[in-house]
Amino acid sequence: MTEEFDRGAALDKFDIADRVAIVTGGAGLLGRSHALTLASAGAAVVIADVREQAAEETAADVRGATGRECLPLEVDVSDAGSVETMVKQVLERYGRIDILVNNAALDPKFDREHAGRHSTSFEEFPLEAWQQAMDVNITGMFLCAQAVAPTMVEAGQGVIVNVSSTYGIVGPDQRLYQREGQPERFKPVTYSVAKAAALGLTRYLATYFAGKGIRVNALTPGGVFADQDDEFVRRYSAKTVLGRMAEKEEISSALLFLVSDASSYMTGANLVVDGGWTAW
Repeated sequence: MTEEFDRGAALDKFDIADRVAIVTGGAGLLGRSHALTLASAGAAVVIADVREQAAEETAADVRGATGRECLPLEVDVSDAGSVETMVKQVLERYGRIDILVNNAALDPKFDREHAGRHSTSFEEFPLEAWQQAMDVNITGMFLCAQAVAPTMVEAGQGVIVNVSSTYGIVGPDQRLYQREGQPERFKPVTYSVAKAAALGLTRYLATYFAGKGIRVNALTPGGVFADQDDEFVRRYSAKTVLGRMAEKEEISSALLFLVSDASSYMTGANLVVDGGWTAW
């Protein structure tokens, strides 16, 4: 006898109504998309970003688009005091924290706005720049996870998603960034190292919280289209199996899967959404 399938129950697993989600770097390209997606699925979203005005504008956009509660907070994820204040403010407002999306990162862009930058080679990369990127990209994840942990442990449930990158799995193809007749450009060492560390932190936290109802996974996006020049888009697309860059909503949909009960049997995993970039 075939077991009856409840289609509604299956779709309900993606519903995160009445849950409270913190999205760090929430005013950025992917952060804003993540916030809109999570709010559309029912969550109250906290836009945590170092840029106060951008956080407020993003929160207003989320409220307008979804009709859901959205709280903007100015937060420096590399500063323990700032992170602790964020958690206190969220708990005062909502009384709970169900989801943490560790999305904040210093990610050197190669769009038209930032053309002509990124000329520093590995041999000349400044220690100060290394330390700043590590403070934001990986120490920030550590501090945020550490700060929400007591609340999640007490509740006996919670989800943490650390956003990595394909460059945390494979090395950057620096040929993508070169242009004939122009100075060499480089994706910096800090980005790859921090994103690889995010995968290690994910596995550590997943096993550390074993038996406590807290799931920790990584989301690894490939390149997302963001007004890069035509040559970059062509070169990047040629390296993917699907032959194109990602749209930001495609990454956010995967995030919804990870933070919802649809992924209830996943922890310590890395969900790669890269159009086949790492499959060749």
